[in-house]
Amino acid sequence: MTQLLEDVRRESIAIPELQRPFVWDTIKVRDLMDSLYHGYPVGYLITWQSVGAHLKGGQVAAHQQILIDGQQRITALRAAVAGLEVINKRYQKKRIKIAFNPLTEEFATLTPVIRKNPEWIHDISELFNAPSTFGFVRGYLESNPDIDHAKAETTIGNLEAIKNAQIGIIALDDELDVETVSEIFIRINSKGVPLSSADFAMSKIATYGDRGRNIRKLIDYFCHLAVAPHAYSDIHDNDDEFAASPYLSSISWLKDDSEDLYDPAYSDVIRVAGLVGFSRGKASSIVSELSGRDPETRKVDEARIPVAYDKLEDALLQIVKKYNFENFIMTIKSAGFITAGMIGSKNALNFAYALYLRLRTDGSLSEGERKRIVRRWFVMSMLTGRHSGSFESNWEQDIRRIAQQGAANYLKQVEDSELTDGFWEVALPNALETTSTASPFFQTFLASQVASLARGFLSKSITVAAMHQQSGDIHHIVPKDYLQKNGYPDRGDYNQVANFALTETPINIAISNRPPSAYMASVNEQIASGQLTLGEITDVDDLRRNLEENALPASLGLVSAASYPQFLTERRSLMAAAIRRYYEGL
Repeated sequence: MTQLLEDVRRESIAIPELQRPFVWDTIKVRDLMDSLYHGYPVGYLITWQSVGAHLKGGQVAAHQQILIDGQQRITALRAAVAGLEVINKRYQKKRIKIAFNPLTEEFATLTPVIRKNPEWIHDISELFNAPSTFGFVRGYLESNPDIDHAKAETTIGNLEAIKNAQIGIIALDDELDVETVSEIFIRINSKGVPLSSADFAMSKIATYGDRGRNIRKLIDYFCHLAVAPHAYSDIHDNDDEFAASPYLSSISWLKDDSEDLYDPAYSDVIRVAGLVGFSRGKASSIVSELSGRDPETRKVDEARIPVAYDKLEDALLQIVKKYNFENFIMTIKSAGFITAGMIGSKNALNFAYALYLRLRTDGSLSEGERKRIVRRWFVMSMLTGRHSGSFESNWEQDIRRIAQQGAANYLKQVEDSELTDGFWEVALPNALETTSTASPFFQTFLASQVASLARGFLSKSITVAAMHQQSGDIHHIVPKDYLQKNGYPDRGDYNQVANFALTETPINIAISNRPPSAYMASVNEQIASGQLTLGEITDVDDLRRNLEENALPASLGLVSAASYPQFLTERRSLMAAAIRRYYEGL
């Protein structure tokens, strides 16, 4: 164990996770020490040769290994045995102190009660770092004159012997390809904290010396600040290395950000960076690039490594740039997707952002044309599920063809292939036969209403957009209670999205459980008398427009339980037609 910790200190073994908040609690650290003390197995560590890794000071490590499995155990040992600090969730450095009772041979997290008890060694790292073991034992015995000195000396000796405990290391073959190592990384970590190929990429990034560690932190901190802007001061005050780098200023704008439409996780940033910097869709492909592997020959050329890090850094700085990020968000919102809950596919956002950033380098495109392409691509992908399933291969194919044919030409080709008359008139109405309000088809319909400034059902002035952001909810057009009492007891019948509309709560209350024939009669009486009883519409043309804005048939007042199935069919067709008009107008 002592040799292992020394290898980590000298960076012969790279532990990128040391740069991130420690996720183990102190109980797990205590249990690890107890297992080592009793000679229990603690599992193998697994490493892989990291080509082109940089040590502190900038020199290249010819034989540095990346720790593939065992990062939390190493961090725990550094904390408990070496007495080194870990980083907490606020990015502050803190000590984890593990106490040991030589009389009971018990390990425990140091507490105020234990601190007052001289029978306990309050911090076992003091023993391992003591200049003299004899002096440490003598001091302990002087503090406990009435205990069994022989037993205490024996158990303290057993505790010190932990430093000689055997911890096995499995070194993966240097010739293994990155995809295989990435899969090994994912599988062996699946039983602990779930990890992915993006975690593997993050580990690889951090091996490139100070620059690599700070690039990794740039990704981590950008994602963290996107959801917790208040953490900026913690990062600024507690991470001196990163604060001194040029990267902190590039994300400092997030401390005042309150937008939550697109809060990318580090895996999302890795994917976007892969598309922007390398035209690659797989996180493992980024590892290949950073390892100097030529994608054509699949051989390592270390001269490619610094170029790859330059590309990665450039892509990341584009991703985190305030102007780019905010303009992309505005582009998506201009398509009617104004809240995060409307977007069920983070990958659709990821690809759209990568596309936006790549198109920004195309000087032949105006900003308006650039945004038009991004809007249409995003909505098309929402409607077709283009970025689900084996999306990484699709991403690379799309990026390659966009580069070859031009974004506008390739988008038109995809539209002609995917968004046919058959899609709009048959496939889309069929897709709207669902009870899921999270369905991308229903959410795209709502986005079409937002984009067209449609008003809520039977509202005179309150828009769908306003209700999305304030009060307002999705309610049944043909009331649930009415349907249940008239032959439709199943949720799959009355909760069809074609029976939903965004409606002001007071209007929904006024409708109550009345069928459309009853409450539409009230609206017609209101128009005739001018006395408000259900909403505020007092004009017959305004009522007609409101029904059109909500993709409802003009004959809504004739809908009954008997005609409910026909109503759903007609509404789905009207919704699909509304989505088509919206898309073609983007």
